Amino acid sequence: MRRPRVLLVTPDFPPATGGIQRLLGEIVARCAGWDTRVVTIAQAGDAQGGARVSVGGRASALLRPTRIARLNATGVWRGIGWRPDVVICGHVVASPAALVLQAALRVPTVQYVYASELSHRRRLSRVALGRSTATVALSRHAADVARSAGADPARVHVISPGVDVPEPSADGPAKFELPTVLTVARLADRYKGFDVMLRAMPLVRARLPAARWVVIGDGPLRGELERTARAWGLEDAVLFPGQVADQELDEWFSRAHVFAMLSRLPADGGGEGYGLVYLEAAAHGLACVAGNAGAVAEAVIDGETGLLVDANDHVEAAAALTQLLADPAGAADLGAAGRARALTQSWERMAAALEALVDELIGSRR
Repeated sequence: MRRPRVLLVTPDFPPATGGIQRLLGEIVARCAGWDTRVVTIAQAGDAQGGARVSVGGRASALLRPTRIARLNATGVWRGIGWRPDVVICGHVVASPAALVLQAALRVPTVQYVYASELSHRRRLSRVALGRSTATVALSRHAADVARSAGADPARVHVISPGVDVPEPSADGPAKFELPTVLTVARLADRYKGFDVMLRAMPLVRARLPAARWVVIGDGPLRGELERTARAWGLEDAVLFPGQVADQELDEWFSRAHVFAMLSRLPADGGGEGYGLVYLEAAAHGLACVAGNAGAVAEAVIDGETGLLVDANDHVEAAAALTQLLADPAGAADLGAAGRARALTQSWERMAAALEALVDELIGSRR
């Protein structure tokens, strides 16, 4: 029996980094029952640049579109030639290609939604969500945002992402000698609360003078954050290692004492669609301090796997950070509970749910 042909059209895909990129890469890797092709925008370092087609997870260069319009055109061209059974749209900006293929080939489409992107492209989102066969949201919060943006509630499915949980090792790396708070994020979105963390750190240092905040990641806000840290005399307390390799990132996760990211709801809505990085921190046994906004409360369970705080209140954030740094045993208990929960959130679980949805959509055409 022929495997279902699934075409994924998306501007976000590995080797680019980020939560969406990781999610969509895992879909291609884990849904082994599909014959999958991916049309995406090439990243720096690709041999020919432009859009790429990935077959079975292996990417090859295809043309040179550098704009979203050309990504959509390429998606339509490849789809018409290949005739997929289902089209998955990895981002609302790729929905024109998905909807054209839906009409031309009479195939179902699946629109992935995260949260904040819908508020940035309201008109396109309303068309895409209104016409797509199914909408997949990463969280209940993202599902609410999708419904408010025009998605049919009966066609919205919540399928949360998964995580890889490292094997426990008695000989693993020891914790850093200095009390270390870790954040891992692309330094591009102000709603992630970097400014509140900067204001919180002097209060944390007042109680724990050796405490430091390590921010892994890069982006357009990095220079501003570094200048602010220097201006406030925090250059020895706030470190910006930039983007690091996976092995080094695992070591940071393993050796830090607390993970923190104070995401809040931006003025135009949206915010975190799930916050995969909180789940990754929990998988490494790290207690989390997070903002009580958006989907974060679905990723961090207050008092069980971490502490939720008012993401706009640096005093409350500092108190939570100090509490966990000053009580390693208590932080370890929260981290252990987070790891246990992460074990139930596998990528295989996510893939099985998505494969079941696709099978249902294909079956409804027969």
